[in-house]
Order: sequence, then C-alpha cells, then structure tokens
Amino acid sequence: MGQYLFRVLGSQRYAGGVKHSRGRHQCLRAVAQGTQVPKTSILVVGGTGTLGRQIVRRALDEGYEVRCIVRPRQNPADFLRDWGASTVQADLGDPTSLPAALVGIHTVIDCATARPEEPTTKVDWVGKKALIQCAQAMGIQRYLFFSIHNCEQHKTVPLMRIKACTEEFLQQSGVPYTIFRLCGFMQAIIGNYAVPILEERQVWGTTDQTRTAYMDSQDVAKLALASLRVEGTVGKRIPLAGPQAWTVSEVIKECEKLAGANAKVTEVPVWLLKAAHGFLRFNQWGRDAADRLAFVDILASNETFSADMAETYKLLGLDPSSTTTLQAYLQEYYSSILKKLKQVGASSKQTDFYV
Repeated sequence: MGQYLFRVLGSQRYAGGVKHSRGRHQCLRAVAQGTQVPKTSILVVGGTGTLGRQIVRRALDEGYEVRCIVRPRQNPADFLRDWGASTVQADLGDPTSLPAALVGIHTVIDCATARPEEPTTKVDWVGKKALIQCAQAMGIQRYLFFSIHNCEQHKTVPLMRIKACTEEFLQQSGVPYTIFRLCGFMQAIIGNYAVPILEERQVWGTTDQTRTAYMDSQDVAKLALASLRVEGTVGKRIPLAGPQAWTVSEVIKECEKLAGANAKVTEVPVWLLKAAHGFLRFNQWGRDAADRLAFVDILASNETFSADMAETYKLLGLDPSSTTTLQAYLQEYYSSILKKLKQVGASSKQTDFYV
C-alpha cells in the first residue's frame, strides 16, 4: 500500500500551496482507514533529538504505543527500543520511505530538523512537505508540528522562512494539526556555557541584547502530549516559552555563580558575524554555513523571544508553577555534576567525567 500511495502522491505537483484532488484523497482515506487505528498509536519523527527523545519517553510512560522513524547511522537508536518504542527505517531525505512508516498510525509528532551537516531545505522543507502529503493521503488524525517563535517575521533566515512556509503548508493540507512555536531549549545552554565554564574552557558570547525564554524539553514534551487530550488544540498555533527571558551574558553569569568559577568569555561583535555571513553568502562553497549564520540578523535586532503562556496553560489545563525555571534547571545540573566529581575525587578542572 505504501508504494501505491507514493505513486499517487508523486503524481501531484505542489507550488505555493496544497493542490487538492478530493476524489482521490477520499479514496485513499477510505483505504487507509479500513481498520480502526487506536488513538494511542503515535509516530515520532526526530525521536533521537533533544526534544524527540523526551516526547518518546513521556509518551511511553503515559501508555502510548510509540513508533519512531530512524535512519541507518553509526550510533544506532537502540535506546529507543530499550525504552519500549518500536522503530522503522525511513528518512525525510527519501520521500519514498515515508508512506510505509505511517501505516497504522493515528498521530504524527514531528519534532525533527536538519543536523548541522545536512542541507536544511532538503530535510526541513522538501522532506516535511512529503511527510505532510503522506499524512494527508493516509488520513492521519492528528499532526503536531514544532516551529519557531515569530518565524514569519524573520524570513531572511532560511530555517525561519522554512518553518513559516511549513506552517502554511500544514494549515492548507486538511490534516488536523497543532503547531507549537518554541523559543529555545535549556538543554542547549549546558553544552554552550555550563560545561565550558566548569571545565575552564573558552566561552563564546555576543554583544547583542537578544533575550530568550528557554524551556526545559521535558516540559515541552509534557505540554505537547497534554494537547492530544484536548480537542480545543486542533487547528491552533500555541506558543511555548519559559517563565523568564534571558540574555546570553545573564546566562553566563548564572552559570558562573553556580559553578563557583569565572568564565573565560570572548565576545564576538554582531557586526563581525554579519560580515562573515555576507562573505559566505556570495560563495557557493559557503552557502550552508551562511544559512546558519543568517541568525545574526535576529541578534542584530535585539529581539525578545518570549510569549505570554497564560492561555496555553489554561487551554491545556496545566499549572504554570510546574514549569521548570532556568535557575532551577541549572541548579540541578551543577548540583548533580559537582556531587559526582566529589564522589570520584575529581576537581571541576578535569574533563574526563560523565554524569
């Protein structure tokens, strides 16, 4: 059935929106929905990532049957199977592999994005379009998509533009969707600032005053799964932001306080990053790097990436006080790692430790 569906999907051309063939899609839905699919059947796309693994873990704890798309890789996703999820080999870079992965699935949770070494357009645009088309043809009942806060306001940044276009494509597809708009993950702070400060390594900062309301990916997973129990979330774009917005310099100071160490900070001027972006943009070999440096346009705007979460908590029926603050998240991290160092008789200057 998967090959048949793809041949049908491949025969359509999409340009600037979704082209509908009502009779054909009604027929496909009838075929795909011949057997009642349980609401607990979930497909997680991006299950090995920062957010995806938290969604998989929580969904399993809540009793969902979880299937994950995985690609052949050097480091296999054995931990997903160890947790109790099933896996199927598919790749957003290969649309022909997608239809079979959706057979017997009620809900798709899409939290995948291109890795640094991958072309963003191929994965986040071409691949996501193919996935949404498959979901449309096979009658998927819910589709959760993770986007970026205010992405439509920053279309000079390739990933932001792609997220905005994907939102529009999903909205026009006819698939019952919920879009979550993220501001930033606390987990990124650990590798960028917390660990280097503890190890007395160089920390790279910028001179901008951009603020980000970071959120723990575990809290994001909790909110996302709560949305599956609320019919009022269908067809909505829901903001997800932490309790407080922070600048990079404020994050570094918090890490210094908790680590009991001074950071070796090198601040890179925003104008220098903009110059590097401009240079790479006009050289074919530097296009991928330029796409990622395009985020400097956001830094130059000194924007605040945050959102009022009152309506989100009310809609999902959750208590705002249960959301982790950045201070609490960092406190837990440093307490855990410093305790581990004490147990093994190491100092914070040592780098060969694991928690």
